[in-house]
Amino acid sequence: MPLNILKLCVGCDSIEDLEEWIEFRLDEKRRAGEKPEQFHTTRMMPKRVEEITSGGSLYWVIKGNIQCRQPITDIRPFRDKDGIGRCHLVLEPKVVRTEWQPRRAFQGWRYLKASEAPVDVREGRDGWFALPQNLRHELAELGLL
Repeated sequence: MPLNILKLCVGCDSIEDLEEWIEFRLDEKRRAGEKPEQFHTTRMMPKRVEEITSGGSLYWVIKGNIQCRQPITDIRPFRDKDGIGRCHLVLEPKVVRTEWQPRRAFQGWRYLKASEAPVDVREGRDGWFALPQNLRHELAELGLL
């Protein structure tokens, strides 16, 4: 069974913000002649790499709720310019929306078992995606989403 990673999406107020940031960074890489690949850099190297790369995703916590995920395609350890060990979590650039699941703030990342992960949301789900992001957030805080 695949294993997932849970991470706070710092600096994004919505899924749309995250999608815009991903597209901006990919465009930057294309213009620079680099491979248009998306990754998230983290200091701690996961120990359960095979479980994660065999179908796991990075689940993003945005404004106190897990709201979306991105499949993890690879994990690449490296040393930064100061010699500190880090790793790139290589991600598919497509963001998959999920049911919202409340989460408190935490530092770093956490493992998230597949059995505890929220399910993906279908695009046509009763106009849910048509609601403004702030309204979706308020409804989620009230426990209505």
